[in-house]
Amino acid sequence: MGTTYSVQVTGPLPPPAGAEHDPEALQRRIDALLEQINAMMSTYRPDSELSRFNAAATTDWFAVSPELAQVVATAQSISRASDGAFDVTVGPLVNLWGFGPELDTDLPPSQARIDATLARTGYQLLEVRQAPPALRKAHADVYVDLSAIAKGYGVDRVAALLTELGYDNALVEIGGELRGQGVRGPARPWRIAVERPQADGPRRVFRVVQLRNLGMATSGDYRNFFELDGVNYSHTIDPATGRPVHHQLASVTVLAEQCMLADAWATALLVLGPERGLERAESLGLAALLIERQGEALSAQSTPAFDRLAPQ
Repeated sequence: MGTTYSVQVTGPLPPPAGAEHDPEALQRRIDALLEQINAMMSTYRPDSELSRFNAAATTDWFAVSPELAQVVATAQSISRASDGAFDVTVGPLVNLWGFGPELDTDLPPSQARIDATLARTGYQLLEVRQAPPALRKAHADVYVDLSAIAKGYGVDRVAALLTELGYDNALVEIGGELRGQGVRGPARPWRIAVERPQADGPRRVFRVVQLRNLGMATSGDYRNFFELDGVNYSHTIDPATGRPVHHQLASVTVLAEQCMLADAWATALLVLGPERGLERAESLGLAALLIERQGEALSAQSTPAFDRLAPQ
């Protein structure tokens, strides 16, 4: 996934029935699970299911694992619910703006290059079915990147594995996406900081959230961007325009029972911006915290669902 992970477990531990008590053995189980997910969904590996689908010059149905089909189906449902603000086919535009693995020194790209790339993007160009599981492209050059949802899916799968093994109290984190289940200690919930969205200076806490059997994800524009001629270009691309988002929304934090949903919706709401993002989150009952720049200051708006799950 091109990132790190961490897992914390606390007592009481499961009965001494096997090697799971050994932290190294537990890590091997987790690593094996993440290896399976990477073998299905990684774009870093040319032999993964997803990479082979992307490389296939065909518009026929392409057989995939049930897990990959499930994640893509979830992504497509969020694309529809967000009016396309979330789009797993946007990878070529990300690359065009220099935020992908391919370095592009011709920045910003011309409108002609943006238009040409837009022609091969759009969630409507991707189909998924789950029985039998398969994906299909409308055009052979459609490219799918699940980086805005697969880390959350990985968090959910690791958390489920821990529960299966009897670890009821755990905090799982992959690339900043998290799930806290159980408690950290007697009457001590897992407490996670929402970072103050600022590009420089020491990292500071904006708000603390208690995770009680919840997933949490944050998307922001303050870590991955470039500046050119006094203009900041965010790595978050608006699928509608093919350009980096340009508004005052600095970060979005979403809480959800599934970290996969929190992961994807944090990206979608960031693309939608402060007004449309808040409106969409409230209409769908999402638990979201939106932090907006007001000149040199910051202001925050949260949905009723967020305030219920994470009261101050």
